[in-house]
Amino acid sequence: MPIRILITGGTFDKEYNELTGELFFKDTHLPEMLKLGRCRVDVDIRTLMMIDSLDMTEQDRILIADHCLKTESKKIIITHGTDTMADTARFLAGRITDKTIVITGAMIPYKFGSSDGLFNLGSAMAFVQSLAPGVYVAMNGRVFPWNNVRKNRKTGEFEELS
Repeated sequence: MPIRILITGGTFDKEYNELTGELFFKDTHLPEMLKLGRCRVDVDIRTLMMIDSLDMTEQDRILIADHCLKTESKKIIITHGTDTMADTARFLAGRITDKTIVITGAMIPYKFGSSDGLFNLGSAMAFVQSLAPGVYVAMNGRVFPWNNVRKNRKTGEFEELS
């Protein structure tokens, strides 16, 4: 069964307007990233939304949870903005216990060329295939259980709570 990849937006998929200096969403970069990474794993990609995670609502999280619950796949990756990634992980953990869900993102947009997104996506692909059922956050080569992670806004890295 393919790994289900759910796209929600976040810095991962932002583009840069050189004229205005603004970041915006157009299309997901996931197929391009998987091709560049020479991924040989069967995946099924679904775009749910293309938003900044600071704009994510409870209704958006319900939509994500519904897709996780309805898919037959037991392995799910969610691309997500880093600002509220831990919040979504907590939300999903309270609703889904029989699937392995790995949430990942990027601190720098993929299109910038110096993004951590490709590495984070590759890590998430490996983690989702090897971890027990549960909800996890995967960033910078590390994986954290949903209830022991936060984004350190000073360092720009994810860390354990304790």
